[in-house]
Amino acid sequence: MVSGATSLGMVRDELFATMDEAEQSLEHFIAERHNGAPLQQAVDNLQQVRGILNLIELAGAELLAQEILQQATDIPAGAGAERDAQLAALSNALHVLRRYLENVETHRQELPEVLLPAINDLRQAGGQSPLPESFFFSARLDLARPPAESRRLEPGARATLVRQLRHMYQLGLLGFLRDQNPQAGIKLMARAFARLDSLFAGEPNGRLIWIAAAALEAQRDGQLLPRKSRKQLFARLDRELKQLLGNPRYEAPRNLLKELLYLVALADSQGPLASEVREVFGLAPLPFTDQLLEEEYQRLSGPGQSVMRSLSSAIREELAGVKDLVDLIERGTAGADSFSTLHAQLAKLSKTLGMVGLSSASAALSSQLPVVGQWMESRQPDVQAMNKLADAVLFVESMVANLERGERREARAVSGPQDELDSFAQHQLIEARIVVIDEARAGLALAKRAITSYLEAGGDKLHLANVPFSLQAVRGGLWFLGQERAAALIGACAEYIQKQMLENAQMPSEQMLETLADALTSLEYYLEGGGALRPETNPSVLDLAAESVRALGMAA
Repeated sequence: MVSGATSLGMVRDELFATMDEAEQSLEHFIAERHNGAPLQQAVDNLQQVRGILNLIELAGAELLAQEILQQATDIPAGAGAERDAQLAALSNALHVLRRYLENVETHRQELPEVLLPAINDLRQAGGQSPLPESFFFSARLDLARPPAESRRLEPGARATLVRQLRHMYQLGLLGFLRDQNPQAGIKLMARAFARLDSLFAGEPNGRLIWIAAAALEAQRDGQLLPRKSRKQLFARLDRELKQLLGNPRYEAPRNLLKELLYLVALADSQGPLASEVREVFGLAPLPFTDQLLEEEYQRLSGPGQSVMRSLSSAIREELAGVKDLVDLIERGTAGADSFSTLHAQLAKLSKTLGMVGLSSASAALSSQLPVVGQWMESRQPDVQAMNKLADAVLFVESMVANLERGERREARAVSGPQDELDSFAQHQLIEARIVVIDEARAGLALAKRAITSYLEAGGDKLHLANVPFSLQAVRGGLWFLGQERAAALIGACAEYIQKQMLENAQMPSEQMLETLADALTSLEYYLEGGGALRPETNPSVLDLAAESVRALGMAA
């Protein structure tokens, strides 16, 4: 048992009572900014909370309490609207701290990493730099890579290849930063650094490239989340790469290496680079996954599933009342005030749904209010209008069911029958294009696997027998989508495989096969990143593929 979790029970009542007082004092100050006494009382209580957490050795909770105390101390009496973000972050951090301590008490297990988002929100509100993801992670950073040889190329060819690979990394990074299919971007970035590693493997300044290639492999295989901190990390990696190139004495910053090693330890990647780095640095599996951390933090900071169930239950009760009233009106057995009661219930429900983020459900009920208002005057609801109201209530019921499951899917309203038909036709066209693109991606993936098998089998052409045909099918699909340039590049790859790998008795050099793989990887990224649906999102990735195709001696 962890000592902090075990000791928490002995001080629980005093700790939680002190936190209650701190929260109440802070709320009092937020309501009366001119009065500094409640703020000072909150600071005194927070000092006690931090002291208790220090005493029972709950390191993560103590760190969060320390950050809360520093931020509270920094706020002056009479603070105006400029401190609203800081006060909001304080209130949220106290909420997270309480939920975390409740979980530690229940499960007898610490997970300080889950507190980092709240800590960094506080630090950002106070104008401080965030703590890194690896803050609670430790590893030796001075271990050397096992002996490895760099691939030998002529200086001019090497410089050209390095430039192309950095361009490849930057293209993937751009998609990753913009959230344009970040997983596809990571694949391209990982490919670029794996190739760079083969060029710098035996050089002193290549240690960063080796560890970064393993981290990117881990990010890709473990499907780690595209967090803001990781976007900043990989953007920094590009800047460090610029400094590394041409500088044999380059030494990577230790904090950068630690962040990259943390990603390797966090992801369950069986890739060759990640496995080698884990073995060299002795990285043991972490007792959590990236997805678990995200789920735990959402549970700590949000209202919790039980609250959402209670909320949806209350809304469903009100909906049941609405349905009963509509039923009575339809039968003609409703009282004289039924229409005004129905109008009031619909208005109340609409506001409630809007407050919990179900805007389309709220709009569906709001659109019925003028109709019910007319019924209040005429006392004669028509059948068609009643059916539309019933449909709206059923739609709201389905949205509330999603809310209870923790989902908040919104629906786009259509204005009329023609709009609905146009929308359906457009949807069908998009679906057809997606099917074609999925088939194209599958064809490219098949080609890459076949080339890998061809290499592993020492040039056995049987593995390549169907590849040119598959790629020509991909080419045809892209022509159908109006992607003539991408189609031509894939056609060039198919022609190279047919002439230089199937019809030629001599196996191409390793460098040429890697160049072919670069071309296919770039085209695969173009498809995965949405380029075939939205060409304007990635105009230069085809330039990268074209460079590789030209390096193969093919027209591009």
